[in-house]
Amino acid sequence: MREKRIISARQALGRKGEEVAVDFLKKQGYRIIKRNYRCRAGEIDIIAKQGSSLAFVEVKTRRSTHFGLPEEAVSYEKKRHLTRVALGYFTHHRIKETKCRFDVVSVVMNENGVKEIRLIKNAFEAVY
Repeated sequence: MREKRIISARQALGRKGEEVAVDFLKKQGYRIIKRNYRCRAGEIDIIAKQGSSLAFVEVKTRRSTHFGLPEEAVSYEKKRHLTRVALGYFTHHRIKETKCRFDVVSVVMNENGVKEIRLIKNAFEAVY
């Protein structure tokens, strides 16, 4: 028998933020390839195609900006982690000669829904 997984309020907020981000990205012309891609190196929220570029998208969601903007939570270590996941994706799918970038979607939500959403294209360069 499968155990039911109980998710925390923080995880629920993150999932809701990802849903909002996917809808937003689609309206911006992104074609979603994969959500919550996992490999040995870890996980990335969204892999999408926009034009000829493959975008690896990290979604950061918060209830307020009291402790800073959501995108400020993408640390140097997180950038390294996302770079490793992207390399794992390229290796696993044998992708070569494809333009790629790292984008961040910043979502601020309150009890009424989305308060603010921002897309930061080319948020950072690959970190090795």
